[in-house]
Amino acid sequence: MTLLQTPPEISCPPTDLWSDEPPLESDLHLQQIILLLTCLDWLWQERNHYYASGNLTIYYNEQQLKQRDFCGTDFFVVLGTEKRPRKSWVVWGEEGKYPNVIIEVLSDSTANVDRTQKKELYQNTFRTPEYFWFDPNTLELEGWSLIEGEYQKIQPNEKDYLWSKQLNLYLGIFEDKLRYFLADGQLVPSAQESALQERVEKQQETLAKEQAEIQLDLERKRSEN
Repeated sequence: MTLLQTPPEISCPPTDLWSDEPPLESDLHLQQIILLLTCLDWLWQERNHYYASGNLTIYYNEQQLKQRDFCGTDFFVVLGTEKRPRKSWVVWGEEGKYPNVIIEVLSDSTANVDRTQKKELYQNTFRTPEYFWFDPNTLELEGWSLIEGEYQKIQPNEKDYLWSKQLNLYLGIFEDKLRYFLADGQLVPSAQESALQERVEKQQETLAKEQAEIQLDLERKRSEN
């Protein structure tokens, strides 16, 4: 007589998890994160294979769920994934993908952790190719690129911009905010800034047309006299 053995239970960690991040520390932090998100979404509005978010929990192993030991980042971008809303980033539910780029917005209470423990985590566990931090008060900006398993400091160009190979953009400071710049140094606008610039250009075109018509009318009158 053959006894049927019950197969061992397989534990599957959940993938639909709410973010567990505390409120942002200041309006500066909120404004900065929103600016990074909106400008990238505007620039990449035709792209559907990336995910960018801010102040969101990253869950990267089941043991963390028991110990409540998660990692929250101020801003991150994952390339080569579906662009859709999420409650959090759950690595085991996202084909094992970790962020390609992480940006931390420093504060007095988090700066030391961001410069040490998180830098080590992003380097050794996440293997995130690029890590940046920015202080909205002192305007300190530093970037790190993962080379042969270790972070190497990204050297600024003549304008103190830091090149991101992952984003194919520069990161630099403009009007005391961290902003994106194209390879030629042009500022990447937000949707609102782009709309405002478009209105200004249309007004200038209208004014130029009106001035040209006035000039033609003056010339016509002179020729008649």
